[in-house]
Amino acid sequence: MSRTGGASRVRRAVGPAPAGAPRFTVRPLDPLADAELVHGWVTHPKAVYWMMQDARLQDIEREYMAKAAHDHQEAFIGLADGKPSFLMESYDPRHVELGALYPPEPGDVGLHFLVAPTDAPVHGFTRAAISSAMRELFADPATRRVVVEPDVRNDAARRIFEYAGFTVVSKIEKPEKDAYLCVCPRERFERSAAGRPAAH
Repeated sequence: MSRTGGASRVRRAVGPAPAGAPRFTVRPLDPLADAELVHGWVTHPKAVYWMMQDARLQDIEREYMAKAAHDHQEAFIGLADGKPSFLMESYDPRHVELGALYPPEPGDVGLHFLVAPTDAPVHGFTRAAISSAMRELFADPATRRVVVEPDVRNDAARRIFEYAGFTVVSKIEKPEKDAYLCVCPRERFERSAAGRPAAH
């Protein structure tokens, strides 16, 4: 990514799209223009593990303005056929959140990932979205591994990360939660179901 893992890139279509699958694109999150959209996502009951259930709109604006100004974090909106559909944050784990909790390696990029809550879920959509998010991170040649830290209670997140090629390295204690530290090297993602061209 432009600040967390390598040279700046223009947002673009991400990954191949088989017939019938949505076309995914990723764009930078606008802290003001997107605040209401993101507020609805992160305060939804289905987003309980995002831990922003009580956030106000102004809290979201401040949170993402701070991320936009940070040298080691970025936030993006993922779109499916042009419709905002997931939230994606990348960060340098040496400087944000995880540096003291595991031995970071050169080329590590942290990922936070949230699919927009819906009352009409589409089978396979979350898998397609995580595949697109991972392709976006690995499109930067400087990215060697992606690192995630799902809450130990979040079985759904663990399953989707396993699909994308992540393996659990250890259990870690963060100030806000107990989490599983999971990593996915580039080669493992490329061998995973998510990383194969027809894996949407």
